Amino acid sequence: MYEVSVEQEFDAAHFLRGYEGKCEKLHGHRFRVVASVTAQHTDDVGMAYDFTRLKKHLAGILGRLDHTCLNEVPPFDGINPSSENLATVIYQELEPMVKGTRVKVSKVQVWESPHTFVTYFPEEFPL
Repeated sequence: MYEVSVEQEFDAAHFLRGYEGKCEKLHGHRFRVVASVTAQHTDDVGMAYDFTRLKKHLAGILGRLDHTCLNEVPPFDGINPSSENLATVIYQELEPMVKGTRVKVSKVQVWESPHTFVTYFPEEFPL
């Protein structure tokens, strides 16, 4: 089994509705996102999945979030833009982009700071 991962960053502001504490106020982060796909085998070139393709997919998703107030960007205009929800939404948007290939999205990590992050993965891909 192979796992291929790419990492990208984006800057955005957000606030957490219904949260009691500092995060209920508008604040910003440089979010770091790590997206991973898994494959059972490599192709004829010896690659499980092309880094360039995965980077392009992730950049397309993060591009609509970069330099925004996440609370104003769907679906976060209706759900809290927590790191957990960000990781889930990024996973859900990335999954159809690799559908029909030999890989599956295995996990998405969203880092709010150098020391705090969330990992989302479906049940069939435990950490």
